[in-house]
Amino acid sequence: MGCKRKEIVAVILSAVLLLSAGCSDVKNGQEIPNPGESEGVMMTPSGTDSSSEPSESPRAENSGGALPSSSSSPQQATPNPDSNKATSPPSSDSQQAMMSPVTAVRLIDPSSGWSGGKGWISRTEDGGKSWTVQYKGQQTVKQLFALNGQEAWAVLGEDSEAAADRPLLHTTDGGREWAPAGKVPIGEFLHFVSSQEAFIGNQHTTDGGKTWTALPVPESIVGEAYYHDAANGWAVTQGDQSFQIQRTTDGGVNWQNVMSGKTAGPLNGSIIRSAGAGDAWVELIGDSGMTQTSYSLFHTTDGGENWLTVLANSTAGGGPAPGFPDNDSQAPSNTGSRPGPLYVVNPKIAFMGGQCPACDNPNTIGWTKDGGKSWENGEAEFPGYGNALLAAADADHVWWIITDSIEPSIMYTTSDGGKHWNKAHTFDPPAEN
Repeated sequence: MGCKRKEIVAVILSAVLLLSAGCSDVKNGQEIPNPGESEGVMMTPSGTDSSSEPSESPRAENSGGALPSSSSSPQQATPNPDSNKATSPPSSDSQQAMMSPVTAVRLIDPSSGWSGGKGWISRTEDGGKSWTVQYKGQQTVKQLFALNGQEAWAVLGEDSEAAADRPLLHTTDGGREWAPAGKVPIGEFLHFVSSQEAFIGNQHTTDGGKTWTALPVPESIVGEAYYHDAANGWAVTQGDQSFQIQRTTDGGVNWQNVMSGKTAGPLNGSIIRSAGAGDAWVELIGDSGMTQTSYSLFHTTDGGENWLTVLANSTAGGGPAPGFPDNDSQAPSNTGSRPGPLYVVNPKIAFMGGQCPACDNPNTIGWTKDGGKSWENGEAEFPGYGNALLAAADADHVWWIITDSIEPSIMYTTSDGGKHWNKAHTFDPPAEN
Protein backbone atom coordinates (compact mmCIF):
# COMPACT_ATOMS: atom_id res chain seq x y z
CA MET A 1 0.00 0.00 0.00
CA GLY A 2 2.87 2.38 0.95
CA CYS A 3 4.51 1.95 -2.44
CA LYS A 4 1.26 2.57 -4.31
CA ARG A 5 0.63 5.79 -2.35
CA LYS A 6 4.15 7.03 -3.21
CA GLU A 7 3.52 6.34 -6.92
CA ILE A 8 0.21 8.24 -6.85
CA VAL A 9 1.83 11.23 -5.11
CA ALA A 10 4.64 11.25 -7.68
CA VAL A 11 2.13 11.30 -10.57
CA ILE A 12 0.19 14.19 -9.00
CA LEU A 13 3.37 16.21 -8.42
CA SER A 14 4.44 15.70 -12.06
CA ALA A 15 1.05 16.94 -13.32
CA VAL A 16 1.23 20.05 -11.12
CA LEU A 17 4.71 20.87 -12.40
CA LEU A 18 3.56 20.57 -16.03
CA LEU A 19 0.57 22.87 -15.42
CA SER A 20 2.79 25.43 -13.73
CA ALA A 21 5.17 25.47 -16.69
CA GLY A 22 2.27 26.08 -19.11
CA CYS A 23 0.96 29.01 -17.04
CA SER A 24 4.47 30.51 -16.93
CA ASP A 25 4.61 30.52 -20.76
CA VAL A 26 1.34 32.51 -21.05
CA LYS A 27 2.37 35.03 -18.38
CA ASN A 28 5.65 35.69 -20.19
CA GLY A 29 3.68 36.71 -23.33
CA GLN A 30 5.20 34.04 -25.58
CA GLU A 31 2.79 33.01 -28.32
CA ILE A 32 2.35 29.32 -29.09
CA PRO A 33 2.42 28.77 -32.85
CA ASN A 34 -0.83 27.61 -34.41
CA PRO A 35 -0.18 24.81 -36.93
CA GLY A 36 -3.19 26.01 -38.93
CA GLU A 37 -1.77 29.49 -39.60
CA SER A 38 0.19 30.30 -42.77
CA GLU A 39 3.73 31.40 -42.12
CA GLY A 40 4.77 34.94 -43.05
CA VAL A 41 1.23 36.32 -43.65
CA MET A 42 -0.58 38.77 -41.40
CA MET A 43 -4.30 39.31 -41.98
CA THR A 44 -5.63 42.84 -41.66
CA PRO A 45 -8.95 43.55 -39.91
CA SER A 46 -10.71 43.60 -43.28
CA GLY A 47 -9.40 40.14 -44.09
CA THR A 48 -7.02 41.18 -46.84
CA ASP A 49 -3.51 39.85 -47.20
CA SER A 50 -1.09 42.61 -46.23
CA SER A 51 1.77 40.80 -47.93
CA SER A 52 0.24 41.25 -51.37
CA GLU A 53 1.65 43.81 -53.82
CA PRO A 54 0.55 47.41 -53.14
CA SER A 55 -1.79 49.22 -55.52
CA GLU A 56 -0.35 51.68 -58.02
CA SER A 57 -2.53 54.27 -56.25
CA PRO A 58 -1.16 54.37 -52.65
CA ARG A 59 -3.52 56.14 -50.28
CA ALA A 60 -4.66 56.24 -46.68
CA GLU A 61 -7.94 54.56 -45.94
CA ASN A 62 -9.37 57.40 -43.86
CA SER A 63 -9.18 61.16 -43.96
CA GLY A 64 -5.98 62.44 -42.46
CA GLY A 65 -4.47 58.97 -42.02
CA ALA A 66 -0.93 58.14 -43.03
CA LEU A 67 -0.35 56.50 -46.37
CA PRO A 68 0.01 52.72 -46.22
CA SER A 69 3.52 51.29 -46.33
CA SER A 70 4.74 50.17 -49.71
CA SER A 71 6.61 47.22 -48.17
CA SER A 72 5.36 43.82 -49.26
CA SER A 73 7.52 41.74 -46.88
CA PRO A 74 5.88 39.60 -44.13
CA GLN A 75 5.35 41.40 -40.83
CA GLN A 76 5.64 40.03 -37.28
CA ALA A 77 2.65 40.69 -35.04
CA THR A 78 3.63 42.58 -31.86
CA PRO A 79 1.62 43.66 -28.81
CA ASN A 80 -0.15 47.02 -29.40
CA PRO A 81 -1.32 49.15 -26.46
CA ASP A 82 -4.07 50.55 -28.74
CA SER A 83 -5.03 47.14 -30.08
CA ASN A 84 -8.75 47.70 -29.60
CA LYS A 85 -8.58 50.75 -31.86
CA ALA A 86 -6.23 49.16 -34.38
CA THR A 87 -8.27 46.02 -34.89
CA SER A 88 -11.70 47.65 -35.12
CA PRO A 89 -13.10 47.30 -38.66
CA PRO A 90 -13.00 50.46 -40.79
CA SER A 91 -16.23 52.34 -41.51
CA SER A 92 -17.82 52.04 -44.94
CA ASP A 93 -16.62 55.52 -45.91
CA SER A 94 -12.98 54.76 -45.07
CA GLN A 95 -12.62 51.37 -46.73
CA GLN A 96 -10.31 51.14 -49.70
CA ALA A 97 -11.82 52.51 -52.91
CA MET A 98 -10.70 51.84 -56.46
CA MET A 99 -9.69 55.23 -57.80
CA SER A 100 -11.00 54.68 -61.30
CA PRO A 101 -12.07 56.24 -63.52
CA VAL A 102 -11.09 59.85 -62.75
CA THR A 103 -13.89 62.25 -63.70
CA ALA A 104 -13.07 65.49 -61.84
CA VAL A 105 -10.07 67.39 -60.45
CA ARG A 106 -9.58 70.66 -58.56
CA LEU A 107 -6.41 72.38 -57.39
CA ILE A 108 -5.97 74.16 -54.07
CA ASP A 109 -2.34 75.09 -54.71
CA PRO A 110 0.55 73.49 -56.64
CA SER A 111 0.89 70.75 -54.00
CA SER A 112 -2.66 69.99 -52.87
CA GLY A 113 -6.04 69.36 -54.43
CA TRP A 114 -8.91 66.94 -54.92
CA SER A 115 -9.81 64.36 -57.53
CA GLY A 116 -12.99 62.33 -57.88
CA GLY A 117 -14.46 59.48 -59.84
CA LYS A 118 -17.02 56.72 -59.69
CA GLY A 119 -17.92 56.49 -56.01
CA TRP A 120 -14.90 58.28 -54.50
CA ILE A 121 -13.24 61.59 -53.65
CA SER A 122 -9.55 61.77 -52.77
CA ARG A 123 -7.04 64.43 -51.77
CA THR A 124 -3.31 64.88 -52.35
CA GLU A 125 -0.78 66.95 -50.43
CA ASP A 126 2.30 66.10 -52.49
CA GLY A 127 1.44 67.25 -55.98
CA GLY A 128 -0.48 64.13 -56.94
CA LYS A 129 2.15 61.52 -56.10
CA SER A 130 -0.13 59.92 -53.48
CA TRP A 131 -3.82 60.26 -52.68
CA THR A 132 -5.97 59.84 -49.57
CA VAL A 133 -9.49 58.55 -50.18
CA GLN A 134 -11.83 60.78 -48.17
CA TYR A 135 -15.26 59.75 -49.40
CA LYS A 136 -16.87 56.57 -50.70
CA GLY A 137 -20.30 56.37 -52.28
CA GLN A 138 -22.18 54.98 -55.24
CA GLN A 139 -22.48 57.87 -57.69
CA THR A 140 -19.89 59.44 -59.97
CA VAL A 141 -18.32 62.78 -59.09
CA LYS A 142 -19.21 65.06 -62.00
CA GLN A 143 -17.62 68.27 -60.70
CA LEU A 144 -15.39 69.55 -57.91
CA PHE A 145 -15.11 73.17 -56.83
CA ALA A 146 -13.02 74.60 -53.99
CA LEU A 147 -13.00 78.03 -52.38
CA ASN A 148 -9.85 77.19 -50.43
CA GLY A 149 -8.10 74.26 -48.80
CA GLN A 150 -10.90 73.68 -46.30
CA GLU A 151 -14.15 74.36 -48.13
CA ALA A 152 -15.16 72.51 -51.28
CA TRP A 153 -18.19 71.03 -53.06
CA ALA A 154 -18.79 67.96 -55.24
CA VAL A 155 -21.63 67.36 -57.71
CA LEU A 156 -22.66 63.71 -58.04
CA GLY A 157 -24.59 61.95 -60.79
CA GLU A 158 -24.51 59.59 -63.73
CA ASP A 159 -24.42 60.30 -67.46
CA SER A 160 -27.51 58.15 -67.94
CA GLU A 161 -29.49 60.28 -65.48
CA ALA A 162 -31.10 63.66 -66.00
CA ALA A 163 -28.81 66.54 -65.08
CA ALA A 164 -31.46 68.04 -62.80
CA ASP A 165 -31.49 67.36 -59.06
CA ARG A 166 -28.01 65.92 -58.82
CA PRO A 167 -26.76 65.61 -55.21
CA LEU A 168 -24.37 68.28 -53.93
CA LEU A 169 -21.81 67.42 -51.24
CA HIS A 170 -19.98 69.98 -49.08
CA THR A 171 -16.91 69.89 -46.83
CA THR A 172 -15.66 72.55 -44.43
CA ASP A 173 -12.74 70.63 -42.94
CA GLY A 174 -10.57 69.89 -45.93
CA GLY A 175 -12.51 66.79 -46.94
CA ARG A 176 -12.45 64.81 -43.69
CA GLU A 177 -16.24 64.86 -43.82
CA TRP A 178 -18.47 65.33 -46.87
CA ALA A 179 -22.10 66.10 -46.06
CA PRO A 180 -25.18 66.60 -48.27
CA ALA A 181 -25.72 70.28 -49.06
CA GLY A 182 -28.68 70.08 -51.44
CA LYS A 183 -29.10 69.39 -55.14
CA VAL A 184 -28.10 71.22 -58.30
CA PRO A 185 -30.89 71.90 -60.80
CA ILE A 186 -28.84 71.64 -64.02
CA GLY A 187 -25.59 70.07 -65.17
CA GLU A 188 -23.60 73.15 -66.09
CA PHE A 189 -20.37 74.57 -64.59
CA LEU A 190 -20.65 75.17 -60.83
CA HIS A 191 -18.75 77.95 -59.10
CA PHE A 192 -19.12 79.35 -55.59
CA VAL A 193 -18.25 82.97 -54.83
CA SER A 194 -18.72 82.56 -51.06
CA SER A 195 -19.73 79.86 -48.60
CA GLN A 196 -23.40 80.52 -49.34
CA GLU A 197 -23.59 82.00 -52.84
CA ALA A 198 -23.04 80.04 -56.05
CA PHE A 199 -24.00 79.93 -59.71
CA ILE A 200 -24.48 77.04 -62.11
CA GLY A 201 -25.48 78.21 -65.58
CA ASN A 202 -28.28 80.69 -64.91
CA GLN A 203 -29.19 79.14 -61.55
CA HIS A 204 -28.39 81.08 -58.36
CA THR A 205 -28.26 80.02 -54.69
CA THR A 206 -27.68 82.13 -51.58
CA ASP A 207 -28.10 79.35 -49.01
CA GLY A 208 -25.25 77.04 -49.95
CA GLY A 209 -27.18 74.98 -52.49
CA LYS A 210 -30.35 74.19 -50.55
CA THR A 211 -32.53 76.23 -52.92
CA TRP A 212 -31.95 77.70 -56.38
CA THR A 213 -33.50 80.56 -58.38
CA ALA A 214 -33.38 80.88 -62.16
CA LEU A 215 -31.91 84.12 -63.50
CA PRO A 216 -33.16 85.37 -66.90
CA VAL A 217 -31.39 84.38 -70.13
CA PRO A 218 -31.96 85.68 -73.67
CA GLU A 219 -33.96 83.78 -76.27
CA SER A 220 -32.25 81.44 -78.74
CA ILE A 221 -29.45 80.70 -76.28
CA VAL A 222 -26.81 78.14 -77.29
CA GLY A 223 -24.94 76.15 -74.67
CA GLU A 224 -24.64 77.38 -71.10
CA ALA A 225 -25.09 80.88 -69.72
CA TYR A 226 -22.48 82.09 -67.26
CA TYR A 227 -23.10 84.44 -64.35
CA HIS A 228 -19.93 85.79 -62.79
CA ASP A 229 -22.00 87.31 -59.99
CA ALA A 230 -25.62 88.26 -59.37
CA ALA A 231 -25.39 91.21 -61.78
CA ASN A 232 -22.90 90.28 -64.51
CA GLY A 233 -23.68 87.46 -66.91
CA TRP A 234 -22.86 86.22 -70.40
CA ALA A 235 -24.69 84.14 -73.01
CA VAL A 236 -24.38 83.09 -76.66
CA THR A 237 -27.36 83.23 -79.01
CA GLN A 238 -27.68 82.41 -82.70
CA GLY A 239 -29.77 83.37 -85.67
CA ASP A 240 -29.70 82.37 -89.31
CA GLN A 241 -26.01 81.58 -89.97
CA SER A 242 -24.92 84.04 -87.30
CA PHE A 243 -24.10 84.19 -83.60
CA GLN A 244 -24.22 86.87 -80.93
CA ILE A 245 -22.38 87.15 -77.62
CA GLN A 246 -24.61 88.97 -75.16
CA ARG A 247 -23.95 90.53 -71.77
CA THR A 248 -26.10 91.60 -68.82
CA THR A 249 -25.10 93.92 -65.97
CA ASP A 250 -28.43 93.90 -64.14
CA GLY A 251 -28.98 90.24 -63.35
CA GLY A 252 -30.55 89.33 -66.69
CA VAL A 253 -33.24 92.00 -66.85
CA ASN A 254 -31.61 93.47 -69.95
CA TRP A 255 -29.18 91.88 -72.40
CA GLN A 256 -26.85 93.71 -74.79
CA ASN A 257 -25.29 92.29 -77.94
CA VAL A 258 -21.54 92.94 -77.54
CA MET A 259 -20.22 90.81 -80.42
CA SER A 260 -21.61 89.03 -83.48
CA GLY A 261 -20.28 86.97 -86.35
CA LYS A 262 -21.14 84.65 -89.21
CA THR A 263 -21.25 80.86 -89.16
CA ALA A 264 -21.25 78.33 -91.99
CA GLY A 265 -23.72 76.23 -90.04
CA PRO A 266 -25.52 76.22 -86.71
CA LEU A 267 -23.51 76.29 -83.50
CA ASN A 268 -23.49 73.06 -81.51
CA GLY A 269 -22.63 74.58 -78.17
CA SER A 270 -20.72 77.22 -76.25
CA ILE A 271 -18.56 77.29 -73.14
CA ILE A 272 -18.06 80.50 -71.15
CA ARG A 273 -15.61 81.22 -68.33
CA SER A 274 -15.07 84.52 -66.52
CA ALA A 275 -12.24 85.79 -64.31
CA GLY A 276 -13.80 89.16 -63.48
CA ALA A 277 -16.95 91.25 -63.83
CA GLY A 278 -15.91 92.49 -67.28
CA ASP A 279 -13.88 89.43 -68.27
CA ALA A 280 -15.16 86.62 -70.51
CA TRP A 281 -13.60 83.73 -72.41
CA VAL A 282 -16.14 82.41 -74.94
CA GLU A 283 -15.65 79.12 -76.80
CA LEU A 284 -17.96 78.54 -79.77
CA ILE A 285 -18.34 74.95 -80.96
CA GLY A 286 -19.11 74.48 -84.63
CA ASP A 287 -19.88 71.46 -86.77
CA SER A 288 -18.32 67.99 -86.57
CA GLY A 289 -17.38 65.26 -89.02
CA MET A 290 -14.77 62.49 -89.33
CA THR A 291 -13.91 62.77 -85.60
CA GLN A 292 -13.12 66.45 -86.19
CA THR A 293 -14.83 69.49 -84.65
CA SER A 294 -14.37 73.14 -85.55
CA TYR A 295 -14.31 75.77 -82.80
CA SER A 296 -13.27 79.31 -81.88
CA LEU A 297 -12.18 81.02 -78.66
CA PHE A 298 -12.64 84.74 -77.99
CA HIS A 299 -11.64 86.91 -75.01
CA THR A 300 -12.63 90.32 -73.63
CA THR A 301 -11.47 92.15 -70.51
CA ASP A 302 -13.58 95.30 -70.85
CA GLY A 303 -17.13 94.00 -70.80
CA GLY A 304 -17.26 93.20 -74.50
CA GLU A 305 -16.16 96.50 -76.00
CA ASN A 306 -13.05 94.89 -77.46
CA TRP A 307 -12.38 91.24 -78.32
CA LEU A 308 -9.32 89.17 -79.11
CA THR A 309 -9.48 86.05 -81.27
CA VAL A 310 -7.53 83.57 -79.17
CA LEU A 311 -8.11 80.49 -81.36
CA ALA A 312 -9.83 79.64 -84.64
CA ASN A 313 -9.70 75.92 -85.40
CA SER A 314 -11.16 74.99 -88.77
CA THR A 315 -11.19 71.31 -89.76
CA ALA A 316 -11.87 69.32 -92.91
CA GLY A 317 -14.63 67.38 -91.21
CA GLY A 318 -16.20 70.24 -89.26
CA GLY A 319 -15.76 73.11 -91.68
CA PRO A 320 -14.78 76.69 -90.86
CA ALA A 321 -14.29 77.87 -87.29
CA PRO A 322 -17.35 79.83 -86.09
CA GLY A 323 -16.97 83.50 -87.04
CA PHE A 324 -14.42 82.89 -89.80
CA PRO A 325 -14.57 82.16 -93.52
CA ASP A 326 -13.23 78.91 -94.88
CA ASN A 327 -9.44 78.60 -95.14
CA ASP A 328 -8.81 81.61 -92.87
CA SER A 329 -5.30 81.04 -91.53
CA GLN A 330 -4.60 84.40 -89.89
CA ALA A 331 -5.86 83.47 -86.43
CA PRO A 332 -3.89 81.12 -84.12
CA SER A 333 -4.98 77.48 -83.92
CA ASN A 334 -4.73 74.83 -81.24
CA THR A 335 -3.32 71.35 -81.87
CA GLY A 336 -5.67 68.39 -82.21
CA SER A 337 -8.73 67.91 -84.38
CA ARG A 338 -11.30 68.78 -81.73
CA PRO A 339 -11.38 70.85 -78.52
CA GLY A 340 -10.18 69.55 -75.18
CA PRO A 341 -10.78 71.07 -71.75
CA LEU A 342 -10.53 74.84 -71.20
CA TYR A 343 -9.14 76.16 -67.91
CA VAL A 344 -8.99 79.90 -67.20
CA VAL A 345 -6.65 80.99 -64.40
CA ASN A 346 -7.12 84.76 -64.60
CA PRO A 347 -7.64 87.46 -67.27
CA LYS A 348 -4.13 86.81 -68.61
CA ILE A 349 -3.67 83.04 -68.37
CA ALA A 350 -5.65 80.19 -69.91
CA PHE A 351 -4.81 76.62 -70.88
CA MET A 352 -6.69 74.46 -73.38
CA GLY A 353 -6.29 70.87 -74.41
CA GLY A 354 -6.65 69.45 -77.88
CA GLN A 355 -7.73 65.95 -78.87
CA CYS A 356 -7.09 63.87 -81.97
CA PRO A 357 -9.11 60.62 -81.79
CA ALA A 358 -7.41 59.29 -84.92
CA CYS A 359 -3.90 59.76 -83.49
CA ASP A 360 -1.78 57.35 -81.45
CA ASN A 361 -1.19 60.11 -78.87
CA PRO A 362 -4.46 62.03 -78.94
CA ASN A 363 -3.85 64.53 -76.12
CA THR A 364 -2.05 67.85 -76.60
CA ILE A 365 -2.16 71.21 -74.84
CA GLY A 366 -1.60 74.90 -75.55
CA TRP A 367 -1.84 78.17 -73.64
CA THR A 368 -1.89 81.94 -73.62
CA LYS A 369 -0.22 84.00 -70.92
CA ASP A 370 -0.96 87.45 -72.29
CA GLY A 371 -4.75 87.41 -72.38
CA GLY A 372 -4.99 85.91 -75.86
CA LYS A 373 -2.64 88.20 -77.76
CA SER A 374 -0.52 85.14 -78.54
CA TRP A 375 -0.94 81.37 -78.32
CA GLU A 376 1.71 78.70 -77.77
CA ASN A 377 1.24 75.02 -78.49
CA GLY A 378 3.16 72.65 -76.25
CA GLU A 379 5.19 69.75 -77.56
CA ALA A 380 3.79 67.10 -75.20
CA GLU A 381 1.59 64.33 -76.62
CA PHE A 382 0.07 61.61 -74.46
CA PRO A 383 -2.06 58.51 -75.14
CA GLY A 384 -5.59 58.11 -73.81
CA TYR A 385 -8.94 58.25 -75.57
CA GLY A 386 -11.18 59.48 -72.74
CA ASN A 387 -11.98 63.00 -71.60
CA ALA A 388 -8.93 64.89 -70.37
CA LEU A 389 -9.06 67.01 -67.19
CA LEU A 390 -7.19 70.26 -66.51
CA ALA A 391 -6.51 72.32 -63.39
CA ALA A 392 -4.01 75.14 -62.94
CA ALA A 393 -2.79 77.14 -59.96
CA ASP A 394 -0.92 79.81 -61.93
CA ALA A 395 1.05 80.29 -65.13
CA ASP A 396 3.55 77.57 -64.24
CA HIS A 397 1.81 74.85 -62.19
CA VAL A 398 -0.74 72.73 -64.06
CA TRP A 399 -2.29 69.30 -63.49
CA TRP A 400 -3.33 67.32 -66.57
CA ILE A 401 -5.17 64.02 -66.14
CA ILE A 402 -5.53 61.76 -69.18
CA THR A 403 -8.26 59.11 -69.04
CA ASP A 404 -9.12 56.00 -71.01
CA SER A 405 -11.84 53.33 -70.92
CA ILE A 406 -9.29 50.49 -70.90
CA GLU A 407 -6.03 51.89 -69.51
CA PRO A 408 -5.57 53.58 -66.10
CA SER A 409 -5.95 57.35 -65.83
CA ILE A 410 -2.57 59.09 -65.59
CA MET A 411 -1.81 62.45 -63.99
CA TYR A 412 0.92 64.66 -65.44
CA THR A 413 2.20 67.86 -63.83
CA THR A 414 4.30 70.79 -64.99
CA SER A 415 6.13 73.45 -63.02
CA ASP A 416 7.35 75.47 -66.00
CA GLY A 417 4.08 76.35 -67.67
CA GLY A 418 3.78 73.33 -69.95
CA LYS A 419 7.25 73.07 -71.46
CA HIS A 420 8.03 69.87 -69.54
CA TRP A 421 5.66 67.35 -67.98
CA ASN A 422 6.26 64.71 -65.31
CA LYS A 423 4.16 61.62 -64.69
CA ALA A 424 2.95 62.21 -61.12
CA HIS A 425 0.55 59.30 -60.61
CA THR A 426 -1.03 56.28 -62.27
CA PHE A 427 -4.51 55.67 -60.93
CA ASP A 428 -6.20 52.30 -60.61
CA PRO A 429 -7.11 50.50 -63.86
CA PRO A 430 -10.75 50.64 -64.97
CA ALA A 431 -12.97 47.87 -63.68
CA GLU A 432 -13.71 45.10 -66.16
CA ASN A 433 -17.16 45.36 -67.71
